[in-house]
Amino acid sequence: MPDLSFTVEGAKTVRFAASPQLALELRVANAPAGESIQAVVLRCQVQIDAPNRHYSDEEQAGLRDLFGAPERWGQTLRTVLWTQSTVTIPAFTDHVTVDVALPCGYDFNLATTKLFHALREGEIPLTLLFSGTVFYAGADDTLQVAQIPWSKETHYRLPVRVWKDTMDLYYPNSLFVPLRKDVFERLYGHKVRLGLPTWEQTVERLLERAGETR
Repeated sequence: MPDLSFTVEGAKTVRFAASPQLALELRVANAPAGESIQAVVLRCQVQIDAPNRHYSDEEQAGLRDLFGAPERWGQTLRTVLWTQSTVTIPAFTDHVTVDVALPCGYDFNLATTKLFHALREGEIPLTLLFSGTVFYAGADDTLQVAQIPWSKETHYRLPVRVWKDTMDLYYPNSLFVPLRKDVFERLYGHKVRLGLPTWEQTVERLLERAGETR
């Protein structure tokens, strides 16, 4: 019976995808050696282990919207679910490497966006939890089916730079803030009334009126 193990060997930006993505390069190995795996339908839950990292003063300030004041982090700093992904793995013997795609974006309603945007450098610890179904050839070459135990997991420290490079590729020097339609209409009306040519100048004018400085 197959006994799969999982190791993340690296991370990379997925280029030319319909939406921003990065991919973890996942090595899947099987024991016993030489057993023929016909296919695997792998389910993977990716969690960000936010408590297992040191944060600079600047990063702590950027994370107040997500976790509150740093003095309360003993109660509020928690693991964040990034995504749940399903990967279909083709036939292999011994081991194979596949990509696990992870969505990225600038939706600041999402905890993952707030977290990654606040980070400046270093790594972010991830835990990958696995389940799914393995199809393999039995002793008489008949097709057999086995379940991947829920206990299967692996850990990886994702370089923050990979996330930032991904976002820079898809949104060079840009950020997006979703607004309700009525709020957008008010902002647009303000822009037109003042004759401001760009959205940046419109927001900067509002910040100046509110007394905000860089």
